[in-house]
Amino acid sequence: MTSKSPVWHPFTQHATTAEIIPIARGSGACLETTDENLIVDAISSWWVITHGHCHPQIVEAIREQAERLDQVIFAGFTHEPAERLARGLIELTPEHLTRVFFSDSGSTAVEVALKMALGYWRNIGSPRKRIVALEHAYHGDTIGTMSAGARGVFNAAYEPLLFDVSRLPFPAEDSGQETLDALEAACRTDDVAALIVEPLILGAGGMLMWRPGTLAEMRQICDQYGVLLIADEVMTGWGRTGTMFACEQAAIVPDILCLSKGITGGNLPLAVTLCADPIFEAHYSEDRSKTFFHSSSYTANPLACAAALANLEIWRSEPVLERVEALCDMQERRIARLGTENGFINVRRMGTISAFDIDVHDEGYLSEVGPVLQHECLARGVLLRPLGNTVYVMPPYCITPDQLDAVYSALNHGVDRVLSGKRS
Repeated sequence: MTSKSPVWHPFTQHATTAEIIPIARGSGACLETTDENLIVDAISSWWVITHGHCHPQIVEAIREQAERLDQVIFAGFTHEPAERLARGLIELTPEHLTRVFFSDSGSTAVEVALKMALGYWRNIGSPRKRIVALEHAYHGDTIGTMSAGARGVFNAAYEPLLFDVSRLPFPAEDSGQETLDALEAACRTDDVAALIVEPLILGAGGMLMWRPGTLAEMRQICDQYGVLLIADEVMTGWGRTGTMFACEQAAIVPDILCLSKGITGGNLPLAVTLCADPIFEAHYSEDRSKTFFHSSSYTANPLACAAALANLEIWRSEPVLERVEALCDMQERRIARLGTENGFINVRRMGTISAFDIDVHDEGYLSEVGPVLQHECLARGVLLRPLGNTVYVMPPYCITPDQLDAVYSALNHGVDRVLSGKRS
């Protein structure tokens, strides 16, 4: 039987999804359903909410901007929110990232980065065309980003559209030496255009965590062979790993940096791709064929830019990093109580993100543990969305200790029910 609603939801198998829950409003770390039940948003509504739902400063900025300018074509035109935001991002991000290209989602931010890298080499007359990426990576759902991501259930149906990339083994060991050796071997072939990585933690690939030291050595190898380094900080940016950007922990600057999700505090869709000046200069020419050919209709939407400017002001004026540090501590104390006897294995934390695997036989994204555990937690007022048998907690920075306790209580109860084969 098909759904009564005409809406086709993302990453949702409607044939097996019991119900689609209508949400009426959000505030702080909570969502409220249309029948007035509160749900603790323990995954920041797909990793986007940072300061809390409906932060009044961001809401007011959107309202004020809507009364002045809602939308304008960004090819040949500009507006104050975009100009101010670009300058604010350049001040906030590492030195040498001097150009800002706007788009509207994490996938497009990465797609733009890949096109920038390939366009750079073509425009300077180099034959470099190969992209190198990590095993288990996920970079988005557009053609280029699926190509850079790991092959699997997410993109198996679209295999004919995807281009080949060189894949490095995930740096699971402390030294990451196997990964570094593979990167150097790839770079010696002289056709590598760029290395793309999710710094320090692979998100949809299973919340796999790796060392800053390995990232620093990757930067050195890229420098040695003239390879561009793309940092996909769509998820890791804006404090998730404990610092504003994950690259800070490795003390490196990428050639291209992708940001989205928390850039507006999670209120409106917006993304940016920042790059070093040589990449822009390679596209700057009286030869119009060297133009960077990318856009979306809503590039640099003024309302989204206003939300992002309000977000930047919150980071400047409020103790956000102190809240991040406090959440890191709260997460650490709670995961320390998780025991393997309760079915939790590979317990780990990176900044504000905790993750663990459930000890079951059907591992992977299609594990039945995921939807069952999600159902059990929702029944107790907690939104979690496991990646198969991998569970993660990534709440907004405003979550209270009591709310976080409720998350772990629901999680413990849900795992007990799952492992005992029961369901509420």
